[in-house]
Amino acid sequence: MNEILSSYQIRKCEDPDCGLRYPYVDDYTFGMRCPRCGGVTLAVTSKERHGDKNSDSFTPPGRRVAALLDNIRSAWNVGSMFRSADGAGIYQMHLCGITPTPEYPGVAKTALGAEKSITWTWNADSIITAQLLREEGCQLWALEDDNRSEPISKMTEQDYGTPVVLIVGNEVCGVDPGLLELCEKVFYIPMLGAKRSLNAAVAFGIAAYYIAWSNSL
Repeated sequence: MNEILSSYQIRKCEDPDCGLRYPYVDDYTFGMRCPRCGGVTLAVTSKERHGDKNSDSFTPPGRRVAALLDNIRSAWNVGSMFRSADGAGIYQMHLCGITPTPEYPGVAKTALGAEKSITWTWNADSIITAQLLREEGCQLWALEDDNRSEPISKMTEQDYGTPVVLIVGNEVCGVDPGLLELCEKVFYIPMLGAKRSLNAAVAFGIAAYYIAWSNSL
């Protein structure tokens, strides 16, 4: 889901061989020229929003959830994770290893401001962060394809009174084996396709919402 703007135009290219219809906002670099063919465009409609119906549509999540991102390579994935975390009610993000922080332009580009609303930390070694979180009373739950893994649906059966740290690992290598040894639970998202894997940011979003909101939706 993209950021919802307070107002924008829908424009249409006047060239009959093109006819592109697209949303236009003031900061588009191509101005009012057609982004496809460069032709003249005409505003066909505009939209304004009043208020935010989404702000009070749901009850608060039933479980306190933080996240630990271990050696995520892509700044765009991290930014997307921040945005999903903000929507799901994640209260803190722990960034470890090579995971880009919000100081990287790519993170801010896809987080769209969510990186400013969530407290975050960075540590070179995810094991140190995980051990500290356990000492604070958090449970560590890793999203990983492992011989211990259970379907994500099983995670709703756990105690709602204990804070949970959702751990997602490197896009290629997965979660560090040392981290997995510290985890109380390891789970997976069942899939039907041939690929048998999801983009890390997509998987994180599914898991974050399911774990935080499954007893509230």
